[in-house]
Amino acid sequence: MTRTILGFILVALGLAALAFLPTQLGAYGVGLLLGMTGYVVLASAWALFSGPTRYVSLATVAFFGIGAYTVAVLSETLPYWAVLLVAAAIGLAVALVVGLATLRLAGVYFVIFTFGLAELIRQLVTWYEVNVTGTLGRYIFLPITAEQIYWQLLGLAAITIAIGWFISRSRLGLALKVVGDDETVAAHTGINIAGVKLALFAVSATIITLVGAIQAPRWTYVEPSIVFNPTISFLTLIMALLGGANRLWGPALGAIPLFLLFEWLSANFPNHYSIILGLMFIAIVFVVPRGVLAGVEDLTKRMRRGEAAK
Repeated sequence: MTRTILGFILVALGLAALAFLPTQLGAYGVGLLLGMTGYVVLASAWALFSGPTRYVSLATVAFFGIGAYTVAVLSETLPYWAVLLVAAAIGLAVALVVGLATLRLAGVYFVIFTFGLAELIRQLVTWYEVNVTGTLGRYIFLPITAEQIYWQLLGLAAITIAIGWFISRSRLGLALKVVGDDETVAAHTGINIAGVKLALFAVSATIITLVGAIQAPRWTYVEPSIVFNPTISFLTLIMALLGGANRLWGPALGAIPLFLLFEWLSANFPNHYSIILGLMFIAIVFVVPRGVLAGVEDLTKRMRRGEAAK
């Protein structure tokens, strides 16, 4: 109990420091913080579902884009807080429909479907904009500063990590571990596999939708190629895998350094960015398939065993 309370105090102090940080930085620094925090939330939300179940989802950008476009469409007719609620509701509804239809798939079939879902939604939005509204994108004019966007994302990051902490210590977390290890065994132990997977997929998708909605005012102009860029899904996946999708702080640990590295690569090697991204993904899968945190834990255990043997 003492360790838990101390942990909460340290996290609260860390959040307070992070919330104060934008006041000491310029516009470029705040932009970096904003983007970094957004990917921390995306990777952590992705890991809520894909970490324990081992279902590799590439639908991140589908829900991210839904959130952004909801703000673009409704920002002139509804208050900002109401637009966020509507975006979350739409993301939740889409996740429930998609989850009910597809979570019985597994392995490469689920990966292919989620990638196809993101592309399908992008094409549908593009068709609607071109053929119905007569334009390709929309403008967003909201009196929201970069600092306010960052604070919203920081709060959402804290909520996402808190949800992950709660799940890991609940019966739901135990059920997810069993489902991830062997769904047949989970079914025989009486676990509602479909219900557990659907609940986590819906929570994860709703958070990702909110990330897109919160970040939308950052762009003055929004079009499908911007908010439905598949690179968002791949970056989120790589970040979560690097840190460790099965660890509470793993996605954040992977998101922070990789975001800074990708920012540098995109600025200095714009023509080779995609190639480098693919090579890094391959390297992470082969070198640290379980994530950096798991590798550090294994190394620590080996060192302790070596010391005990002496």
